[in-house]
Amino acid sequence: MSSPATPGVALSQQERAGLTALNAVLSPLEGGPKTEAVVQRLSAAVSLGVMVDGQQLPSETDLANQLGVSTMTLREALVVLRQQGIVHTKRGRGGGSFISASAEVFENTSLARLRQMSIQELRDLGDAHLAITGAVAAFAARRSLRADIVGLRALVDRLKDSSDLVSARQADSRFHIEMAVCAQSTRLTRAEVGLQAELSALVWLPRLKLDPAAEASAHRDVVDAIEQEDDSRARELAESHAESRIRRLVALRLELSEGHR
Repeated sequence: MSSPATPGVALSQQERAGLTALNAVLSPLEGGPKTEAVVQRLSAAVSLGVMVDGQQLPSETDLANQLGVSTMTLREALVVLRQQGIVHTKRGRGGGSFISASAEVFENTSLARLRQMSIQELRDLGDAHLAITGAVAAFAARRSLRADIVGLRALVDRLKDSSDLVSARQADSRFHIEMAVCAQSTRLTRAEVGLQAELSALVWLPRLKLDPAAEASAHRDVVDAIEQEDDSRARELAESHAESRIRRLVALRLELSEGHR
């Protein structure tokens, strides 16, 4: 694979070490209502499998500092997350806040969110999906290292061997985020995290009946193109796969509308 040596293109070793899925999810928030943004960011961390069931959150002070918000804002967000069943808090010795989301919680909230979205909003989300995923695949083909390819193939296998939709969704989302890490772009990685936070729970709704093996096969083709340093092919495959998912999501949204008439 290509050696990341060109100034202004590849990240330094220190920058690359700091570019991880968890760091991207817990990076400082930018603009907008902070409490809502914290809720979305932590929900995304769980939905994407970056934070798992039973995992303890950092202390309120540390987590607030990581997200660049006040402890008061963080506490308000934790109240919402507890109401949603995504977080529970233990008091006393050994206490703290812990992840406790179930598959049912995410399915119900995702289906409700899809019903509230307009077709235009879905298409806009699809446009972002194509733009970001295509760019990520192309840059990964130019900049990834051999170790990156090994990691991506492991995630493809994890997706293929998933025994349920939760593990499939998490492997799929993690694949997209790690591909962005391979592209060595901090902005693209954060953009991919945001995109997956909005999209992953929707495209893996049981009603869409995605086949983990088929999705893994599509990812494997992208990884092959990345390994061959064929940026045009990698972009084309990634965009085609993204477009097919959005088409299915729009069809489901229309079906839900028909069901309420």
